[in-house]
Amino acid sequence: MMKIEINESKKWQQSLTIKIVLLAIMGLFLLIPVEMIKSIINERFQNSEKVRKEISFQWAGEQIVSGPILNVPVMIYPSKKDTEPYRSVFHIMPETLNINGNVGTEIRQKSIYQAAVYTSDLWLTGEFIIPELKTVDKSEILWKEAYYTLGISDNRGIKGMIELNSDSSVIKAVPGLKDSDIFKSGISFPAEIKDKERVIPYSLKLILSGSSGLSFSPVGKTSRVALVSTWSSPGFSGNFLPVKRTIKDTGFTAEWLVTDLNRNFPQLWTGNAYMPENDSFGVNFILPVDHYQKSLRSAKYGILFIALTFLALLFTEMTLKEKFHIFHYLLVSLALVLFFSLLSALSEQVGFNIAYLISTISIITLITLFLRMLVRNYRPVLLLSAMLVLLYLFIFILLTLNDYAYLAGNIGLFVLLAITMRLSVKLHLFGNDKESALY
Repeated sequence: MMKIEINESKKWQQSLTIKIVLLAIMGLFLLIPVEMIKSIINERFQNSEKVRKEISFQWAGEQIVSGPILNVPVMIYPSKKDTEPYRSVFHIMPETLNINGNVGTEIRQKSIYQAAVYTSDLWLTGEFIIPELKTVDKSEILWKEAYYTLGISDNRGIKGMIELNSDSSVIKAVPGLKDSDIFKSGISFPAEIKDKERVIPYSLKLILSGSSGLSFSPVGKTSRVALVSTWSSPGFSGNFLPVKRTIKDTGFTAEWLVTDLNRNFPQLWTGNAYMPENDSFGVNFILPVDHYQKSLRSAKYGILFIALTFLALLFTEMTLKEKFHIFHYLLVSLALVLFFSLLSALSEQVGFNIAYLISTISIITLITLFLRMLVRNYRPVLLLSAMLVLLYLFIFILLTLNDYAYLAGNIGLFVLLAITMRLSVKLHLFGNDKESALY
């Protein structure tokens, strides 16, 4: 009789060992469909970025406003013999630059994808102080050919006519740039400069449309920018952050203050020695749609979902003497894999949080009903369902923590391992021999 019990115990031990090995192999194979789902999520994300760029191209792209800048051509006569005279341009930065803007935003949609676009009313004021213009060689300053330039990264966003009030004159803008030393795109204003003038006030109103972001170059010796918008999720970017900012559900306000000591270019130079756009700063109009990122992060926990569910089923087998075929484990794991695909598809339509709730309820209900048909006693099924609820809740918390997700995940896994160890010592893995059981 004793020999029979020992043989049965050995059979159970061998059966359990084989099942654990098979489950481990099956879990590794299930990573293949999980990786395929992650690839699909990445593909959908790339499609959304492509559509966003298409919407931006049709409306107007991200805008960088640089200027105005006063440009004075000069004809230089080299002192060396056999050297031809050549033409260059003095680029004079404004002494002060004040920009006040009101940015109206909206969301444009194409199919299921969206992009943030805006129309801004900008008021630029300040003054130029013309320094003494000198060159090493003999030169002639061409004051009558002077002109202002205003760098705009995408001219398609310009709305209406633009006029520059310079001193007592009103100058209408002309298309394009007269030189490409500083900007690749923008508009120009013919200037009327007298060589004796040293201080020139200016002002202009600019109605500019764009998408994604709006930035400014700190061309003034002192540059001040103040923006007001109804957009509630701004992302401040560039070389300088606002000195003041207020973000509410109704919108944001932001103020920047930059001096010539903060930037990497001087007040005056010739040629293309510097690019003011490299020191630009501003705001990005971020769409609060991160469901692709969250769906991808949740899929990275796929092996954790599968392993913990397998563990819960194994404990149910050993404690209640219930038998689950390896095929039943496969069906349950496929349901878990389906969760990630369902989550990604729903999140595009209803947002991540609601999609996560619907997917969780659907999959847990499916697994619960399936196990209820396999197990006569409903109590372990409810217990297993409760464990799944806690698991999905734990993963959701990790997805929302962001900065502390790694720490919280490790703490959670530590607690889970401790509970598993505590429960495992009560199982008679080698039969009913009291000497072999650990408590």
